[in-house]
Amino acid sequence: MVGSYRNYSRTSRNPKRPFEKERLDQELKLIGEYGLKNKREVWRVQYVLSKIRSAARYLLTLDPKDNKRLFQGEALLRRMVRYGLMNENEQKLDFVLGLTLSKLMERRLQTKVFKLGLAKSIHHARCLIRQRHICVHRQLVDIPSFLVRVDSEKHIELALTSPYAGARPGRVRRKTLRLQKGGEQSEE
Repeated sequence: MVGSYRNYSRTSRNPKRPFEKERLDQELKLIGEYGLKNKREVWRVQYVLSKIRSAARYLLTLDPKDNKRLFQGEALLRRMVRYGLMNENEQKLDFVLGLTLSKLMERRLQTKVFKLGLAKSIHHARCLIRQRHICVHRQLVDIPSFLVRVDSEKHIELALTSPYAGARPGRVRRKTLRLQKGGEQSEE
């Protein structure tokens, strides 16, 4: 018997021209600035951004009083404000077209952990997240590309089970403590 059926959809789109110097340099700069693993992560964010912008473009083609435009437009704008991609005073679909890649990158958990000072570098932030040291609203999150909502931003903290937060020390730390304790006893 087959388990669960799942329709997998596309998450990124490869560039049409593989060796375009300007694009390659720009992607490399983004990878360094935001501590990404590979270029597919950049392409994934670009794909999300293109879907958001194409939805806004489609809604702008409709009549301003059309129910579909009003309903879906409000939902799109609400979502953009909730994720901190737009301000409350930018409540127009035209502003959605002005969204940039860096705005989306700034909302990633990896960037937020670094900006909050929980990590020494952007790469350290990625390690902390993957090693399950970070939680949002007391919920462990181990995905660096997790988009942080505005209301969740103040709830990013070290996990209670993390040695960084004062929980049980890690394996190496326990070993050094044991050795120090053994050394003190032999001196007496």
